[in-house]
Amino acid sequence: LKSNIWIIGLILIGLTALRGLFLYLKNTLSSKASENTAKTIREEMYDHIQRLPYEYHVNADTGDLIQRCSSDVETIRRFLAVQLVEIGGAIFTLAFVSYVMFNLNVKLAFVSMAAVPFIFIFAFIFFSKIQKVFLETDEAEAELSTVLQENLTGIRVVKAFARQDYEIKKFNEKNETFKYYICKITRLMAWYWSISDLICMLQIGAVVILGSMWAANGELSLGTLVVFITYEGMLLWPVRQMGRILTDMGKAIVSVNRIEEILNEPIEIAEENFQKPNIVGNVSFEDVYFEYESGKPVLKGVSFDVKKGETIAILGPTGSGKSSLVHLLPRLYEYNMGSIKIDGIGLKNIDKKWVRKNIGLVLQEPFLFAKTVKDNIKIANSKLEDRKVYEAAKIASIHEDIVSFDKGYDTPVGERGVSLSGGQKQRIAIARTIINECPIIVFDDSLSAVDTETDIAIREALNKRKNKSTTFIISHRISTVMEADEIIVIDKGKIIQKGTHESLIKQEGLYKRVYNIQNSIDENDEKVNMRS
Repeated sequence: LKSNIWIIGLILIGLTALRGLFLYLKNTLSSKASENTAKTIREEMYDHIQRLPYEYHVNADTGDLIQRCSSDVETIRRFLAVQLVEIGGAIFTLAFVSYVMFNLNVKLAFVSMAAVPFIFIFAFIFFSKIQKVFLETDEAEAELSTVLQENLTGIRVVKAFARQDYEIKKFNEKNETFKYYICKITRLMAWYWSISDLICMLQIGAVVILGSMWAANGELSLGTLVVFITYEGMLLWPVRQMGRILTDMGKAIVSVNRIEEILNEPIEIAEENFQKPNIVGNVSFEDVYFEYESGKPVLKGVSFDVKKGETIAILGPTGSGKSSLVHLLPRLYEYNMGSIKIDGIGLKNIDKKWVRKNIGLVLQEPFLFAKTVKDNIKIANSKLEDRKVYEAAKIASIHEDIVSFDKGYDTPVGERGVSLSGGQKQRIAIARTIINECPIIVFDDSLSAVDTETDIAIREALNKRKNKSTTFIISHRISTVMEADEIIVIDKGKIIQKGTHESLIKQEGLYKRVYNIQNSIDENDEKVNMRS
C-alpha cells in the first residue's frame, strides 16, 4: 500500500487539474454568453431608439437613455456572468451535502437544515421589499447622468453666463441624492448579511451542541459529528450565496424593467405597402387641424396651395404654429383633421421614409457631427463626388469660409460643430440639405443665423438652380420673405393674411406692422452709421 501511495497523489493532481479546467471553461463560457447577451441588448436598444418617433425624442432625456443603454445593460451582464452561473453550483452543493447528511444521521440532518427555509423566506421577503430602493437608485443615477450630459454639451453657455457655481451646485445635489440611495442600499444589505450570518451561526451552534450531546450518549460516533460540522459549513455556503444572487437579481430585474420601458415604446411602423411616387413639389393644405395635446389645437383650418418650384414664406409671432406646420410635411407629426397632398397624393398614403428622402429640412438649431466638414455635408450619402460637395457649399455661401480653414474640407468641426461660428454651422447644415437635391426644401427659421447679405446670396443661388425646388421659408425677417412667390401670415394657428409682399404692405395687419417696425429700425441704423 505504501509503495502505491504515489497513485493517490497523481489522482489528486489530476482532480485538481480537472477542477482548474472546468473553472476555466465555466468562466470563459459564462463571459462569452453574458457579453453576447449584453451586445444583443445594446444593439436592440440602439436600433429601437433610432426607430422611435420624432415626438418621443423631443421629450426624452438624453442622459437617461444613455444610462439605460450603458449602466443598466452592464448590471444585467454582470448578473449573467457572475451570479447566474453560481446557481447551478449552489444547488448541486446543497443537494450533495443533504444526501450525505441524511445517509449518515436523519435526525441530525433535520437539525442541520432547520434554518435553511427561514433564510430563504427571509431573503425572499427582504429583496421583494428592497426592489423600490434599487429602482430609486437607478433613477437617481439617470438624473445624475442627465445633468452631466447637459452640462458638458452646454459648457460654452455655462462659461458665457458665468454659471459654473450654479451648475456645480446642481450636480452636487444630484450626486448627493445618488450617494444617499447607495448608502441606503449599503445599510439595508448590512442588516441582511448580519441577520443571515447570525442565523447561520446559530444553526452551526445547534449542530455542535446537539451533536455533542448525542455523541456523548452514544447515539452517533465522533467521526460522524466531525463530518456533520464540516458539511454544515458547506451546506450554509450555497444558502448564503443564494442571498448574494438575490441581491444582484434584484438589481438586474430593475434594469430589465427600465430597458423594457424603452423597448415597449411604439416605433414608427415600416410602411412597405405605402406609395413611393415621383415627387416633383406640388403641395396642398386643405383645412388642416393639428394638436400636440387633446383639446389644444395648434393649427386651425390651414389651407393653401404651392406649385412646383415656387417659394412660399411663412411669417408670424412666436408660438403661432409656423414650425408645427412645416413639421407635418415630412410626417414628423401626423395632422388630426383635413388633408395634405403632395402632387395630388394624400401625405398619409406616402411612405414616411420616402417623404423624408424627398423633403430637405434645415432646422433652426443645426446639429453637426464630430467629423470633417466634408463628411458632415455628405452625411446622407458618403459616395457623392467632391464636386457635388463644393457646389452645395457655394450655394450655401460657405465655400470661401471652408477653403480658408487650415485643412479645408478635411477640417474637423469638433463635437456639435463647436469650432465653427453659428452662421458657419447653419450654412454647412444648409449645404448638407441642398446636396441631396430634394424637390421640396424647408428652412425652419434657419436663415436667422446668417447676415442679410449671405441670406440674399443663398436665396439667389437657390433660385438659379436648374432643378429649382419648392421652397418653404420660415422667418421673422421681412427682407428674407419679401421675394417669395407667396407669403403666409399665421397667428394663433390660423392664416390671417396671404399674398405677395407688395399686396401685404398695402393691407392693414400684422405683416404691415412688422414691415414698418423693421423698416424704421433699418432707417435708424443707417442714420447712426452716417453720423459715425
